[in-house]
Amino acid sequence: MQNETSAQTISWLAACPKGIEPLLAEEIRELGGEVERETHLGVYWKGSLEAAYRFCLWSRLASRLLYPLQDSQVDNVDDLYKAAYSVDWPAVFSLKSTFRIDFNGRSDFVNNTQFGAQKVKDAIVDRFRDDIGARPSVSKDAAVRVEAQLRKGRLLLYFNVSGDSLHRRGYRLQPGKAPLKENLAAAILIRAGWPALAKEGKHLVDPMCGSGTLLMEAGMMAADIAPGLNRQQWGFQGWSLHDNALWQREVDEARKRRTAGLAAMTNRLYGFDIDAEQLNSASNNLSRSALAGRVHLERRSIEQLRVNNEVIEQGGLVVCNPPYGERLSELPQLAPLYQQFHDATMKLPEWKLAVFTGNTDLAKSIRRPLFKQYNFMNGRIQTRLLVFGAADERSAQPQQSMIRGPVEAFANRVTKNLKQLRKWAKREDVHCYRLYDADIPEYAVAVDLYEDWLHVQEYVPPKSVDEAKAERRLLDVLAALPEVTGVPSQKIVLKRRERQSGKRQYEKQNTDQHYFAVREGQIKVLVNLKDYLDTGLFLDHRPTRLSIAQQAQGKRFLNLFCYTATASVHAAAAGATCTSVDMSRTYLNWGRDNFRLNDIEPEQHRFVQADCMQWLKDCNEQFDLIFMDPPTFSNSKRMEGVLDIQRDHIQLISDAMRCLAPGGLLIFSNNLRRFEMDENALKEFIIHDVSAKSVPFDYSRRSNIHHCYHIRRPD
Repeated sequence: MQNETSAQTISWLAACPKGIEPLLAEEIRELGGEVERETHLGVYWKGSLEAAYRFCLWSRLASRLLYPLQDSQVDNVDDLYKAAYSVDWPAVFSLKSTFRIDFNGRSDFVNNTQFGAQKVKDAIVDRFRDDIGARPSVSKDAAVRVEAQLRKGRLLLYFNVSGDSLHRRGYRLQPGKAPLKENLAAAILIRAGWPALAKEGKHLVDPMCGSGTLLMEAGMMAADIAPGLNRQQWGFQGWSLHDNALWQREVDEARKRRTAGLAAMTNRLYGFDIDAEQLNSASNNLSRSALAGRVHLERRSIEQLRVNNEVIEQGGLVVCNPPYGERLSELPQLAPLYQQFHDATMKLPEWKLAVFTGNTDLAKSIRRPLFKQYNFMNGRIQTRLLVFGAADERSAQPQQSMIRGPVEAFANRVTKNLKQLRKWAKREDVHCYRLYDADIPEYAVAVDLYEDWLHVQEYVPPKSVDEAKAERRLLDVLAALPEVTGVPSQKIVLKRRERQSGKRQYEKQNTDQHYFAVREGQIKVLVNLKDYLDTGLFLDHRPTRLSIAQQAQGKRFLNLFCYTATASVHAAAAGATCTSVDMSRTYLNWGRDNFRLNDIEPEQHRFVQADCMQWLKDCNEQFDLIFMDPPTFSNSKRMEGVLDIQRDHIQLISDAMRCLAPGGLLIFSNNLRRFEMDENALKEFIIHDVSAKSVPFDYSRRSNIHHCYHIRRPD
């Protein structure tokens, strides 16, 4: 029976990542299969069981090999159950095997995949019980996998012949930080022309190799190693049609080819990366493969790319998958990275270049003739493979200014602002200031200088602005800023500025610690440009903090909504006794660190973690100077209610004035642009609007950045 089946022509479906179907069809033909058609599901083909085994061993591109069992129109749950039940399941796999269902698709009557999988499982179990009086067990780790697809009213059932995804070769146990799937890496290499170059004895360099996937796949191609040879488990091992003798013959043949291929291999493969952890992953992955000792791995930055002259003369392929800014914070460093890649690969001027990227705007820095480009999907990210030829005269020319086209208007404005602000900052001894704030609407960013760092905040563009156009403008900004300001890209930090609520505004954006000290007046302040949405220092309140320093000596100072307690540090340095209140433990600890930075013992002052509104209601103390800068809106879980500054400012001010000592001053500010002080409700107090004086020179282009009031009791 098995011998007869082995010789039969069987229909198969080979699934693969989107965009790889034409390559997979060609691979099937090379492996002896007959391609019927390419679809969005994969490639339908015909071939013997022997061809299927060969495919499982040798396919570099497929995700799964599926054996069709059923194709039925289903209009309801009962139809789905009946269609699944109609398959002769005891003839597909044995009672002793455990199985699992992989269900994909939805309909009006199946609204989640778990429910659909349950119905198919019930049908299979019932068919076993009705036919042989017993049922097999279900397990998530089962080798026997049944795939069910519900699409446009049709139920398609398959036996998964390959089992776990074919991209899992067995060598990669440490995937690295942003790994490519192995079959996508193979597709990149095929499109880049590596198989032909490998046969010619050419070499390969990956200057940003990460965990080494491109190197491993390239090495297996060069050494004629079947990508499935290391796998230990296959779906067909529990299949009733499995012919183990036939399978072993294919495995033995693949092993012979591996031995011969490694012996004949003259290609040299080089992998470089600046990240030691990534290289360690690559080394460990390499040690589990037949290519151990055949790939040279070394920790080097892209600028330090080095290959010996003999290899350079023999030629080959430079291929890499550089980061392309799927995380906003990566963008400032990426434009120069692509430029560095171009400069480094000019050491290999005759070599072919293949760059896999999700951001073709960044790749414009590579000034070689572009021969081909191919579209791929890397997970959900639309990506493109750019294949460049040998360098030409244009390639060798120095990089021109990044400032050209519409971004010149932005660059000119920053240059003008910088000329004015540098003189002012030197005269006023200001070390951190706003350099640009959406002065030109098309370039909607705020740029702040913190000593020798730039903090760039992108205002979220309206939905009417094309997303791709907005990103191109942002990249232009990031490319222009180093040239205009002299601040290197490594010291430019990018964030997106949008309204925050609750705890989100206090949460870390990254996992590292990036604190450094800056000067303001007579004190130093810790700022952190990377880890949080805000930096730890609100620059627009600089004049108010300096004013507090001038009048705080000997005073009892209360800082409400104190944030990182910078105003408290100014007051304490001037000789005040400080009470700082905030809901955030993170910011209060930050405030204590600011005190220590200035050799002020935080234990000599008071830090209170509390809801400021409630704390004020309960406060029975008196203070000579109070600073209150509440958020516009807050619905933190630590609060009993919701703070709306327009609605609640009367209560806040009234409660604060109850705690103000005779002759004292309350400084009240907020950042609600349309805020209106209800002076009639607060007519018992003397209120002076000092907003114009409190807005610093560097914010004069946005004079409504905040409102500030001095409030006293009548004498």
